This record gives sequence, structure tokens and C-alpha cells, in this order.
Amino acid sequence: MSLVTDTAAIILEGPRALDLATLPIDDPSDGDVVVEITHSGISTGTEKLFWSGDMPNFPGMGYPLVPGYESVGEVVEARRGAGIAVGTRVFVPGADCYGAVRGLFGGAARRVVTSGARVTPIDAALGADGALLALAATARHAIAGLRTELPDLIVGHGTLGRLLARLTVAAGGHPVVWEIDAARRGGAQGYDVLHPDADETRDYGTIFDASGRADLLPDLIARIARGGEIVLAGFYTDPISFAFPPAFMKEARLRIAAEWTPQDMRVTVDLVRSGALSLGGLITHTEPAGKAVAAYETAFSDPACLKMILDWKDVA
Repeated sequence: MSLVTDTAAIILEGPRALDLATLPIDDPSDGDVVVEITHSGISTGTEKLFWSGDMPNFPGMGYPLVPGYESVGEVVEARRGAGIAVGTRVFVPGADCYGAVRGLFGGAARRVVTSGARVTPIDAALGADGALLALAATARHAIAGLRTELPDLIVGHGTLGRLLARLTVAAGGHPVVWEIDAARRGGAQGYDVLHPDADETRDYGTIFDASGRADLLPDLIARIARGGEIVLAGFYTDPISFAFPPAFMKEARLRIAAEWTPQDMRVTVDLVRSGALSLGGLITHTEPAGKAVAAYETAFSDPACLKMILDWKDVA
């Protein structure tokens, strides 16, 4: 029997019906760990779609749910076969341990129960920045998942776009980044950020879209070289469509980058540990988990908010 029987957690009862509640938590089994979460990130991609009610239906979808897949914390219990020692600082990609309440993705809670095989040991010195590892691994997967071309152009200078650019620079590339919001053009580290109207290039070999805007695809097709590739690295709810003739003339390639794999996470952690990839400067807002309602509103509505982090330390 575990000493942990319940937890404070973010619960979405339905679109825009969000609160901090106390939920029962499953008993850990062999191979499981109990993690006390210190920080969790709010995703402005998939998590925003759950919050707004715009997430397309898929198996397992439904309310009520606990969101969150960007959490870091400390292992406080480890069952036989977990392979993780008590006291280890870990990244947690979510959990499904709340009984009848779905864990989609289940990481936004004070305590979680999950398999030891799902968590990743990290350097405690990362602090809240460790919650960014999911986005960093997603960016790494987009670059190294099925092909190996580095981005020549990255669309969007949000958190994902910045991580894509940093990984590209670390690999020896020289990307250009587009950003229409003047307030987001700062913070570049070894690359140029331009408004699209200031860029006359029409022969990019590889374009990575991190904006999540399906309507940009025709413009991006016009900007690639013959045989060029466009990688959709965001998450898109609107139908993807484009005129065939321009894509035909360019012999365009289109690739969709899916979620990160365990190998992506291992490589990303190694890049951060070696200093080749920095996660610094991407967290712009932090709020106590007790102020979650306001924090989610800010994360999804304030353009100046690159990444909102919930701090769980004062939540019982």
C-alpha cells in the first residue's frame, strides 16, 4: 500500500471548465514510481486544444481529464523493478493514474504514479527548465526523425521554433526564422529572425513550420526550391490544403513530424548535459499551481508568453 492516496491536479471538466481539484490516485504496482512534481509546463499546442474544445476526436479522448506532458519532479516511492532510485530527479511525460478521470496527458498534478520506464533521469540543476525537454525532444525528432536535412527556414519564433533553431545551430546549420510578431523577434542565439515580408528568398531547400497555421502552406510552397521539403512540426486542427500546380512545378515534398521517441529524449538530454543545447531563456512566465485558472488564460492569450510554468511546491 502506498502512502500516497490522492493528489492535487488540474482537471478539465469540459472546454474552458478548468480547476485545481483533489483526485484519488492509483496504488503503484511493481515497476512503478511515485513522483512528486515540482514544475509542469502548459502546452500552447495540444493542451490549448483540450482547453478550448477544438481537439479533434481520437481514441481515448473525452472529459473529465488531467492535461500536461511537461513535468519534472522527484521520485518519492519506487516499487520493485522500477529501475529508478528514490530521490532521483526526473522528467515525466504524463501519467494515467486518476481512476475514472482520464490522464490526457496527466502530468499536471502534484503527485503522479507511472512506470519507471517512462520517466527520464535529469540533472537537478535544470530546475524548471527540465519541463522543456518534451518540446526539445519534439524539435529533435522533427529534425532527425525520418530524414536528416536541417531546416533552412523555420516559421515561428515561439518555444518550439526557438528550440528547432538552437538544435539546427548546434548541428552546424544556419537557419533563418520568420516571425510576424515584433515582440517575439528577440532572443535569437546564432541565427537571424525576420518578418516574412523582409525575406525575398524563393529557394529554401527545407522549411520547418512551427506555427501550427495550416493556411501558410501555399506561401511556403512558393518559397521552396525544386524538390524542396516542407516539414509540419506543429499541430494542426484546420484541414491542410494547397493548390496542386505550384507544388507540382516544385516537385514539393511534405512531411509531418510526429511526437518524440525515447531515443529522441535520450539524445536531447545528452545535448543539454553536454552544453550543446541550452534550454535557458524560454520560460517567460511562472505561476503557483494554485493560480492555475489565470495561468492557463495567460498561456493561451498573451503573445508575450512563450512558456508558462506551474510551480507546485506550495500545493499539498
